[in-house]
Amino acid sequence: MMKVLQSLFVLIGLLFFTGVVALYLIISGGLHFSGLLLTVPICLFVLFICLIFDWLTTTKRKIWLAGLMGIALLLASIKPIQHYYKMSIPTVDAEIDVSAYQPFIEQNKVVKSDTKASLQLVVDSLPRLDGATAMYPLYATFVEATYPKGYYPYDNSRVMVSRTPEAYQNLISGDVDLIFVAAPSESQKRQAEMEGLTFDMTPIGREAFVFFVNHKNSVENLSLEQLKQIYAGKITNWHEVGGENAAIRAFQRPADSGSQTALERMMGDTPIMEAPAENVATGMGGIIHEVSQYRNYKNAIGYTFRFYSTEMVNNHEIKLLSIDGIAPTKENIRKGTYPLVSEFYAVTAGTDNPNVKKFIDWIVSDEGQALVEKVGYVRVEND
Repeated sequence: MMKVLQSLFVLIGLLFFTGVVALYLIISGGLHFSGLLLTVPICLFVLFICLIFDWLTTTKRKIWLAGLMGIALLLASIKPIQHYYKMSIPTVDAEIDVSAYQPFIEQNKVVKSDTKASLQLVVDSLPRLDGATAMYPLYATFVEATYPKGYYPYDNSRVMVSRTPEAYQNLISGDVDLIFVAAPSESQKRQAEMEGLTFDMTPIGREAFVFFVNHKNSVENLSLEQLKQIYAGKITNWHEVGGENAAIRAFQRPADSGSQTALERMMGDTPIMEAPAENVATGMGGIIHEVSQYRNYKNAIGYTFRFYSTEMVNNHEIKLLSIDGIAPTKENIRKGTYPLVSEFYAVTAGTDNPNVKKFIDWIVSDEGQALVEKVGYVRVEND
C-alpha cells in the first residue's frame, strides 16, 4: 500500500511540474517542446514504478527499458531538432530601420536636397502622412525639404510609417491624408468602396519587382513564364529551369502587402499556389497561421521590390535573378526593358486638407522628381 501511495504522490508531483512547464512554454511560444514535455515525465514515472516495484532485476529488463525510453525520447526530440534546424537557416531581412530615417533628427540617413525647396509648408494644415516601409526614406526626404523643422516620431505624428496594409487602412479610416505605397489590392479597393471612397492615385516614381535566390543557386535567369509556372505550382524542381535537382521552396508574402499584390498582378489569370505557411505562437496560448517568412534555404526563391533588395544583397547571402535576360538595374528600369516595372503612388481618398494637392504637385515637379532619383528610385518620366 505504501508503494502505491508513493507512486501516487510522484505522479501528482510530475503532473504539477509538467503543468507549470507547459504554461511557461505556452506563454513563451515553445510549443515545439510539447512532445518532450509529455515524454520526459512519462519516462520518469515509468522508471520510478519499475524501481519501486523491483522490476529491474535483470540486465535484459534494464536494456529493454533503456531502449524503449531512448526511442521515445528520440522521437519526441524530432520536432525540437527540426525547429532549431529551421531557425538556423538565416532569414533575409528586407526591413528598413525606420528610426534611422526619422525627419530632422541628428545624423539620420535622410537624403538632403541640394537647394531649398520652392514649396515650404507651415505648421497649420500639414498633411498627415503614412506609407509602406520601403517608401519611408523617400517621403522622409520630401518632409525634410518642405515641412517645418520639428519632431515627427515615425509611430505617432503627422509623418508616420507602417506597412502597406496598415497604411491603406489608415487612409480609409481617415486617420491620414496621404499615403505612399504600391497600387492597392482588389480587397483594399473593395474596403474603400464600402466606405464610399475612391482612391486618387498619383504616380510619383517607378520601381522594379525582383526575385531573389540563395547566392549558391546556379540559376541566374528565369523567364517570366517560368516564374509564373513556379508560383502556380507547375514547376517544382530547379532542374526544370536549368538548376540542380532540388525541390523549389517558393516563399510568398502576406496578403495585401505591396509585394504580394505585385505578384498577383504578375500572375494575371494564372492561379497562385497556396503559400507556404506555419503556425506561429503569439504568446498567452495564441496561435496564428501566417505566411512563412523567407528563409534562405539553398533551394528557396522569394521576391520584393528593388529598393529593399539593395539592402538585402549587401549581406551577400542572396542574388537577384534576371528576368528574360534583363537584370533589374536602375538603368533598365529607366529604359523600360526590365519586364516587371511598376509605378508607386501618392494616394488620397477624399481629404479636404488644402496642402495635400500642393504637396503632390511639388513631388511630381522637377524638384520632387530629382529627390526621387537621389533617394534611389526612378522618376516617373524618362529623361
